[in-house]
Amino acid sequence: MKNKRILIFDTTLRDGEQCPGASMNLREKLEVARQLARLNVDVIEAGFPVISDGDFASVQMIAKQIKGPIIAGLARCVAKDIDAAGAAVKPAGRRARIHVFLATSKIHREFKLGKAQDEILRLAVEGVKRAKSYVDDVEFSPEDGSRTEPEFLVQVCKAAIEAGATTLNIPDTVGWAVPEQYAALIRRLYDEVPQFQWGKAIISVHCHDDLGLAVANSLAAVKAGARQVECTVNGIGERAGNAALEEIVMAIKTRRDFFGGVHCGVNTREIVKSSRLVSRMCGLIVQRSKAIVGENAFAHASGIHQDGILKKRETYEIMNPREVGWGQTDLPLTKHSGRAAVAARLKHLGFKMTDADVAAIFARFKEIGDKKKFVYDDDLTALVEGHITEVPETWTLDYLSVSSGSQTVPTATVRLKRFIGNKAPSEVLQDAGIGDGPVDATLKAIDRLTKTRGKLMDYSLRAVSQGKDALGEVTVKADFGQGELVTGKGASTDVIEASARAYLNAVNRFLCSNSAKGKKQPQP
Repeated sequence: MKNKRILIFDTTLRDGEQCPGASMNLREKLEVARQLARLNVDVIEAGFPVISDGDFASVQMIAKQIKGPIIAGLARCVAKDIDAAGAAVKPAGRRARIHVFLATSKIHREFKLGKAQDEILRLAVEGVKRAKSYVDDVEFSPEDGSRTEPEFLVQVCKAAIEAGATTLNIPDTVGWAVPEQYAALIRRLYDEVPQFQWGKAIISVHCHDDLGLAVANSLAAVKAGARQVECTVNGIGERAGNAALEEIVMAIKTRRDFFGGVHCGVNTREIVKSSRLVSRMCGLIVQRSKAIVGENAFAHASGIHQDGILKKRETYEIMNPREVGWGQTDLPLTKHSGRAAVAARLKHLGFKMTDADVAAIFARFKEIGDKKKFVYDDDLTALVEGHITEVPETWTLDYLSVSSGSQTVPTATVRLKRFIGNKAPSEVLQDAGIGDGPVDATLKAIDRLTKTRGKLMDYSLRAVSQGKDALGEVTVKADFGQGELVTGKGASTDVIEASARAYLNAVNRFLCSNSAKGKKQPQP
């Protein structure tokens, strides 16, 4: 195969965000999209425009602001979906792509769609042609492709290409495939659909990790002729997740000998930064043993391994940690650093901040600087991400005092400011709560003040940087009785304060969402 370039199609903002509790607001999505552009992925699937006004707005804004990658919007083979996607990606101009999909497997045809093969072919052709009226770049996915009869899949691919599709994605939608079988399917499509051999269209793959085989299946497909891989940062996504971008990219780079010299254009030194940003934006912690980006990915505990590394790194490391972005730190800031220094460091870290943003972040920087000797890049990044995740604040933390110990009942006194619109706080309220520990007492006091009843479903705490005075970052997921999890994030050198800030962030998100839906706010 002459074409050695593997396109990296990132779907973190679409399929990745479908992971329960991983939803992001517009500002968060824009920051992730900017980082994906710095990572130099080929395609950013920015969302599913028809499903909500928020998704439409985020796809449209990303199409307007992000330069470099192709910007794709997802659509079913339904007129309203395709029209919405066409409008959303239009600002990207020649870099716009519409990704249309339609289920093709026997089980989906019979039980989900109730349609025969000829109807599926007709709908696929109509969908591709409608998308083609908006953009030149159309991708078609036969959903559940890995479980579709191969002879019918060949027919679908030929029909979609004739209708104007230039990328045919073969999804392993439910993670059913195994590498040898999946590779054989991709090889059959390459051999039996002449347009793939002529270069008129390329094969893409989109694998899910239900059996832990998403990366293995994707790489097997590359070996068999696929030239685009759809993946997500940290492998986040529906159910067990998607193929992990960082693993795909580094496998191709590290084992280029095995994969026949194929390559991709990703800037690998941005991988760790991308992983951390996505983790914080969506509130999903990366496991320590995660390949490439986990804290232990390049840690060596065995004396034998340590000795080998000291003598020659390649004895126990097949990749240089610096190639993926580990170990790249700058001198820390201190409380004496001025606003210009903070603004310069923000720019260096890749954040696009307005003067108002810098002012807000600098105020928090000074607070943190008074509590710890050095403010590291990771600390500053946490402050920025905390600022990005903010929503219109109904409640803000004004005062917190906690009493706790092994022989006392944990008690928290909380004072909150309540805002109406963009005006000054309309009132300041204070209350106390007791609980099973200082965090529980604090959250109960917040519930009493805000008249909300959040059930804490997940709580995680991590040290953002080094040292005993490290900034603690808390992520919570709470259920306010609406049937969906609301994520909140907060950071402070005091973990109780960080917990209160994170929970208040979730409360404000919940109230903001209710307000957008026209629901009555609880009154204190």
